[in-house]
Amino acid sequence: MDRRQQKTRQAVFQAFSRLLEKKKFSNITVQEIIDEANVGRSTFYAHFETKDSLLKAMCTDIFQHVFSNDLRQESSHDFSHARHDFQEEITHILYHLQDNGKNLKGLFSCDSGDIFMGYFKEYLEETFPVFIKDLHYDVPADYLLNHVVCSFSETVRWWITKHEQYTPEQIASFFVKCMSGHCVVSP
Repeated sequence: MDRRQQKTRQAVFQAFSRLLEKKKFSNITVQEIIDEANVGRSTFYAHFETKDSLLKAMCTDIFQHVFSNDLRQESSHDFSHARHDFQEEITHILYHLQDNGKNLKGLFSCDSGDIFMGYFKEYLEETFPVFIKDLHYDVPADYLLNHVVCSFSETVRWWITKHEQYTPEQIASFFVKCMSGHCVVSP
């Protein structure tokens, strides 16, 4: 994709995200997206077949970067020399999600939230098995994976929509403590 196409795609993503903050996904029209992004109808359809394909592309774009194995120094974090344990992996994921916070708020704030969570859980189901394989719980492995994926995805929703004051390190620590049974409720 050339630079011009990338800018157009990003403009459509940003416009769509702004609309999602104000309206339900089901109530947004392609015309509203086009108007908000200031692009032509043929330009929109050159990139996306439908509003649903736009949502999927937006999620894929976010997740491809979030779940990349290419750990390099970035403006908000550096995991290029990390040990790659479970807590560091989820901290890394959280930094990427935080960097996309504005887009995610729009995705979480309306009826597209369930669609977004479905895509998010698919990526987590592919990523987490390598990190939880050494956890020793007396439950079936697929149950453990489901539990960790669902718990983490809801943790992210809680963090992004209501509790952004916590850092990715704090959220990762909260999550790992609860997973390990070392969770103590504060008064």
